[in-house]
Amino acid sequence: MRIGIDLGGTKIEVIALSDEGKELFRKRVPTPRGSYEDTLAAIKGLVDDAEQATGASGTVGIGIPGTISPFSQKVKNANSVWLNGQPLDKDLSALLGREVRVANDANCMTVSEATDGAGAGNNVVLALILGTGCGSGIVINGKPHNGGNGIGGEWGHNPLPWMDEEEQEIAKNNQCYCGRHGCIEQFVSGTGLCDDYERRAGVRLKGNEILALSEQGDPIAEATIQAYERRLAKALSAYVNMLDPDVIVFAGGVCNIERLYTNVPKQMPNYIFGKEFNTPIRKAQHGDSSGVRGAAWLWPLEK
Repeated sequence: MRIGIDLGGTKIEVIALSDEGKELFRKRVPTPRGSYEDTLAAIKGLVDDAEQATGASGTVGIGIPGTISPFSQKVKNANSVWLNGQPLDKDLSALLGREVRVANDANCMTVSEATDGAGAGNNVVLALILGTGCGSGIVINGKPHNGGNGIGGEWGHNPLPWMDEEEQEIAKNNQCYCGRHGCIEQFVSGTGLCDDYERRAGVRLKGNEILALSEQGDPIAEATIQAYERRLAKALSAYVNMLDPDVIVFAGGVCNIERLYTNVPKQMPNYIFGKEFNTPIRKAQHGDSSGVRGAAWLWPLEK
């Protein structure tokens, strides 16, 4: 049995999977915000609950909104700031009495989709999280690519390539929370989509509301969606020029905009070196469950 934990800023979720990927148990609890010790205790409680409910013990994998530094062996880059600077994997291994594997939550999502989701059967899987923020994960031959600095897949904090004048102006006047200007996250996250509509219309709407207006023929909403598609194609093309994955998976709230799967691939050759693009782009098969499932799959089948 494989146990996965998704450690989020507001909730912690556990899932127990059979070797065939069948869900055996699932539970969520609120995240004890601000307390590292209480977070450890909550995770142990969820693992205990899963094992008591199934009558079996399991391997444990955890997805976190950050990464374990390969140098300090402690958490870094977590927006759940009480985790930063802590040896999370070591503390949990001691608490649970077994090795615990920890990975970035975007990488966990990608592992899930590469194992038995939209990217199954492919060697190099790239998955993008297009939600409140904007991240990505890379899985090569079933394993997440963390990189030598532990930041493999930090796509959202590179600059948007091939900016036009409008995009340059947006970048100049808006600072990303990371401290830089012009980050991809500012343009192709769900938040970026809503920000762009607000700049054009003077009012703020949710992503699904903007999409509904565009479908009704509203010119401002349609211009916003078209700009989003163009920017996503540019940002993704730069990624493809370097990685050239076998399949691309979209996750996060924006992935539910169905027109992306037609319109973005059409624009990709405008920015791809060689002007050829035939890589399939698919919606995440496991949706919101991909992260916690991927944490469980940090222990591959042969283990």
